[in-house]
Amino acid sequence: MRTLEGRKVLRTDKVKAIIAYEPGGTPFLFPETEMPKITDARFKALSASAMGVPMGDFLKLTKIPIILYYGDYIRIGSENVGEDKWGTEYAMAQQFVETINRHGGDATLVHLPDVGIKGNSHFLMQEKNNREILELALKWLHEKGLDK
Repeated sequence: MRTLEGRKVLRTDKVKAIIAYEPGGTPFLFPETEMPKITDARFKALSASAMGVPMGDFLKLTKIPIILYYGDYIRIGSENVGEDKWGTEYAMAQQFVETINRHGGDATLVHLPDVGIKGNSHFLMQEKNNREILELALKWLHEKGLDK
C-alpha cells in the first residue's frame, strides 16, 4: 500500500461528479488511517491496490457524487485471469464506496448484471448495449441535478 504524500486529491473545485466505468489498474484512494483489506488475485501483481491520503484530502471526495459501473466477467479466484483481476478491483471498489459513504459522501457501486444489464466486458462503452449504459449515467446525472 502506498501513500500520496504532498499531492492533492482534487486539484480544482470544478469537478462536479465522477462517473467511472470499471475503474482499476490505479490505486483507489482511502484515508491513511483506514486502509482497506487487499484481496489478492491468483496472479498477485494483478490485484487491486489502495493508496492512503490525508483525511482532509479524502474528504474532498465526499463532497461530490460518485458512481462506479462494473460489467460481467468478475469473479475472484476464477481460472480466467481477467475475471479474477476484475474481481479484486470490484472488491476494492466496494470498500471504497463504503468508506466514502461512511464519511458522509454519496457514492454508488453498480454491478450491471444486478440491474438486468448483461453481457458486458471491461469496455462497457463499446458493447452493443452501450446505449443502455449511457441511459443509466444520464438518469444518474439527472437525479443529482447535474444534467443542466
